[in-house]
Amino acid sequence: MAGKKRFQVLEDRCKGCGICVPTCKFDALHMNGSRVILEEEKCKYCGVCTFNCPDLALVLTTGEEKIPDEKILPLPDFGGEITQPAPGTHFMQGATACAEGAIAAGCRFYAGYPITPSTEIAEDMAARLPQVGGRFIQLEDEIASMGAIAGASVSGVRSMSATSGPGFSLMQENLGAACMREIPLVVVNVMRGGPCTGLPTRPSQGDVMQARWGTHGDHQIIALAPWSVSEMFWLTVRAFNLSEKFRVPVILLPDEVVAHMRERIALPDYRTEVAVVDRPVPSDPPESYKPFDGRFLTPPLPAYGRGYRFHLTGLTHRPDGFPTGDPAQAAALLERHERKIREAASEIVQVDEVDMADATTIVVAYGSTARSAKEAVRSARRRGVKAGLFRPITIWPFPTERLSAIASRGNVRFVVAEMNRGQILGEVERVVGRFRVSGVLQTDGNPIMARTIERAIG
Repeated sequence: MAGKKRFQVLEDRCKGCGICVPTCKFDALHMNGSRVILEEEKCKYCGVCTFNCPDLALVLTTGEEKIPDEKILPLPDFGGEITQPAPGTHFMQGATACAEGAIAAGCRFYAGYPITPSTEIAEDMAARLPQVGGRFIQLEDEIASMGAIAGASVSGVRSMSATSGPGFSLMQENLGAACMREIPLVVVNVMRGGPCTGLPTRPSQGDVMQARWGTHGDHQIIALAPWSVSEMFWLTVRAFNLSEKFRVPVILLPDEVVAHMRERIALPDYRTEVAVVDRPVPSDPPESYKPFDGRFLTPPLPAYGRGYRFHLTGLTHRPDGFPTGDPAQAAALLERHERKIREAASEIVQVDEVDMADATTIVVAYGSTARSAKEAVRSARRRGVKAGLFRPITIWPFPTERLSAIASRGNVRFVVAEMNRGQILGEVERVVGRFRVSGVLQTDGNPIMARTIERAIG
């Protein structure tokens, strides 16, 4: 009958993991040994189970469409129409705002593994990506997830994953591969207490140095630290734009508080009010294209396999992508990696300054801790203390130049507040000198309160 929905379990793809079974609230899916069985009379064709199948083995169609019977399904159409919540004011969780920012920025592929406290991002992307022609896949671990989003990105699809703590540790090898291969992608690390499994449901800012140096070797990275639900949206958009423009992985570093808080956010019209930056594309014909062309700080990157064939390797490579052990070429490659970020620092680095014009005591804080720091600064001002807040929005590259300019005023002291044992404190000491810096450091799983920072201000 025309318009009747149809559903099928593709046996050639189903491996019998059973992930889909508990997602069916109509009890239409059951396990029979290693096979998933559908009771058609119970199925309401809602499609929820299709979003959760990691092997794309559940197919829902409408009308007279033919249910594919191939062993390999065709790639989805990533050019689907953008759907979004109505532009205007919403009351939204930080994780949801991150997912919406990714959709607005053109992300159409997500691969990940659920881990507290980042799971809500995966859940939202699982629901949203099919609505815009994208694809969500849950993989067996974070190692595979990083490989999947890197591969999708090289094929021309903006890609993202989200994780926390131990999952971010597992991502480091493939993150290093993406750095060496200059693959644009976005990773969200919702920071929780560690080391190891630590405090899975409590906030921390202990992954700041891991974001910079977690993978081995001299590599460049960009990391952004939001402090609000609104910034979860807009910094996710910015993360994609920076990643695409500079062919570099970008890490979004919210702490658990920012990812789980709910507050008002003004959503834009994704079609007209969100600027999306595209990666540079080659002007050279395919036969002469070089993926790591030294003529450019950021070489152009076409979609792999669409007329262009090129080699990618984690080894030090020549401009054509093939390995080399030549010292001059190895040095030139890593120097170019550094220069493309260093020379664009004025464009990449963002800071927020509150009451800084005459401040003699400057609190340096980021993420949710900066919200407490702002209240502490305002309270100190009411007592007549000349306090100010310096908030790095871009954590890496570190805002060395701006902080150095502030320190050059002379009689200025710095208080660094962060939920770790002093990771950014060390960077501030490097820039301004250790004898001018004190710390408010906390690793007990609780947010830092404004009164604690105000006591340090004096």
